[in-house]
Amino acid sequence: MANSVCEILLTESALRAPAQSGEAVAGAIVDFFGVVRELEEGREIKGIDYEAHRAMAEHQLRLVAEEAVGKFRLKKVIVHHRVGFVQAGETSLFLQVRAEHRGAAFEASKWIVDELKRKVPIWKHPRFKIDPPSPRLRRGKQREQAMLMRR
Repeated sequence: MANSVCEILLTESALRAPAQSGEAVAGAIVDFFGVVRELEEGREIKGIDYEAHRAMAEHQLRLVAEEAVGKFRLKKVIVHHRVGFVQAGETSLFLQVRAEHRGAAFEASKWIVDELKRKVPIWKHPRFKIDPPSPRLRRGKQREQAMLMRR
């Protein structure tokens, strides 16, 4: 599979759709932006810290993209994924799929996102707006208050 058909990028920078070029003429182009939601596990978050084993993640991203090219007869696949902290409301994943027909482009987009979540070693750690104090801290606070009351 020619590398020019698949563009893979892990970055700490904000994601945008790349400028269109005439390199791979397609009947359909589907852009997908995965945006960090404001809720995770039912709780408000500031954002998500994305951590990756960079070499392994890039390798797996490329394998998924190349498999999609063959499986759906795609003209081009672009996958950009953020690492580091991504605020709620910001894009963490940009995917562009170019195909001869819209059905293949939409189907491939869904398939690629599902495969990325399943196979690529990128881990997310939400930063919650309000973290409940740990039981240990609560006990320490109670002890501190009890000592103040004894005085």
